[in-house]
Amino acid sequence: MVIRCIIVDDEPPARDEWEYILSRMEGVEVVATAPSASLALEAIYRHEPDLVFLDIEMPGGNGFTVVEQLMDMEDPPLVIFATAFDQYAIRAFEENAIDYILKPLEEARVRKGLDKVRQRLSGTRKEGARQQPDTARQHSDAAKGDSPASPPDPETTEGTASSQGSLEHLLTLMGQRASFTRISVESMGRVLLLQPQDVFFCRADDKKVWAHTRTDRFLCHGQVNMGRLEERLEPHAFFRANRSDLVNMERVREFAPWFNGKYTMIMNDAVGTEIVVSRSRVKAFKERLGL
Repeated sequence: MVIRCIIVDDEPPARDEWEYILSRMEGVEVVATAPSASLALEAIYRHEPDLVFLDIEMPGGNGFTVVEQLMDMEDPPLVIFATAFDQYAIRAFEENAIDYILKPLEEARVRKGLDKVRQRLSGTRKEGARQQPDTARQHSDAAKGDSPASPPDPETTEGTASSQGSLEHLLTLMGQRASFTRISVESMGRVLLLQPQDVFFCRADDKKVWAHTRTDRFLCHGQVNMGRLEERLEPHAFFRANRSDLVNMERVREFAPWFNGKYTMIMNDAVGTEIVVSRSRVKAFKERLGL
C-alpha cells in the first residue's frame, strides 16, 4: 500500500524536514506541499491524497480552517496534526482517532502515526471492496499495487462516515466549529476562503453550487454537497428556503406572501435578488423569524 500524502506548513524548513523524514520510509509518496490553508485546499482537491500532515498555526487561516472544508468532501483524507497544543487538546485528538505529532519532529513518532494511517486505510479499502467491488477506485487501488488488506482495527477503521464524524466532533470539542467556518470558492485560478457573513446565499445550479455575495457570485470549490453545506452553515443563520437555495437570514431585506402558500424573500444584495420559500418550508421559515 502506497500512502499518498500532502505536507502543509508555512515554514520552508519544516516542510523540508517532513520531506526528509518521509523519504526514509517505504510506501509513502509526497504528492504536494503547501504553505497556507488556501493552497492546501487547492492541493487536496487536485491530488485527492490519502493523508495530510497539517500544521495548525498558519497565516491566512489555520489548520482547523482546512479541516472544516474537508468535511464537504465525499471521501476526505486522513489528517495528522503537527501541533504544540496542550494536553487537553491532545486528548481531544486521541478521542477522535485523529493523530497528532508534537514538534520538533521525531522519526519514530512519525512512523507510529503512519502505522495508524495504514490500519485505517486497509480497513476502509477492505470495506469498500465488499460493498463496491467494481468501482473505479478499486481499479485504481489495484493499479497502485496495494497488498491484500489486513483485518481492520475496530477502533480506527470505520470508513468514510467515521472520518467525517471524527473531524466534525474534533472541531466541536476544540470550540472551532463556528469560529473557523469558511466557504471555499474559486476565483481567477485561486481558492478564496469566504466568511459566512459575506455570503448572502448559496444556490445549486446544474450540479454546481454557487456562493453569492453582495455584488458577485463564485463557484464553490471541490465536491460540494448542499446537505452538508446546510449543516455547516446553520449556526451562521443560514436557512434552506427551497431545494436549490440556502439563504443567509441576516441578509434578507424583506419578505411577503406569494401564491399557493409560498413566500418570497428579497435579499439585501446589489440587485435585490428574489428567492422563493417553498410551501413545505414556510413553517420553518416563520419559526426562524419568531412568527
